[in-house]
Amino acid sequence: MVETLNAAPRLLPPVELPSYTFVPGSLTPHPFRHPEGHSFKKKGPTAKLLSDEAWADNRSFLLAIDLFNSGYYWEAHEEFDKLLRVSGPESLVGRFLKGLFKLAAAGMKVRENSIHGVRRHAASSGEVFADVAAEVDSDRFCGLKLTMLQFAADRAAQLTYRQELPEGDPIRVFPFVLRPEPMPLG
Repeated sequence: MVETLNAAPRLLPPVELPSYTFVPGSLTPHPFRHPEGHSFKKKGPTAKLLSDEAWADNRSFLLAIDLFNSGYYWEAHEEFDKLLRVSGPESLVGRFLKGLFKLAAAGMKVRENSIHGVRRHAASSGEVFADVAAEVDSDRFCGLKLTMLQFAADRAAQLTYRQELPEGDPIRVFPFVLRPEPMPLG
């Protein structure tokens, strides 16, 4: 489900989020390469294969959504990328993750003040979600409603964004959050 709530829901509350969000081209230290980076010399858990049936047990997927919902678009992009590499980019799950990867990239482009990049990545994300929706028997995939994802991505491509955002502060730039829900019984 995609919601327009003020508070970002946390799926992994005990996991501490980084002290800042990395914005390429900014003065914030690169998380992995710079000694002052928030993840310098930290080896995170290896991403495990994501599946539509067991998404709620995949910590990397839940962390990526927490990062996205909290305004850590670069970090969410990295986490979705790890999952994408494990899942394989041509699999159905891989293509779904590619849509989330591109949506996180759109958030990064907002932070970089690249409206062309925002529009390109968000529109591409919406197309990916539409393609995945055409292949599945349900409107929900890995707990997220595909039609709502497509709508949110298409809308993100059309919005106007604030030009001045505090550097490194995680700020949600989209008017929606991702909230996966299990399939309804029945």
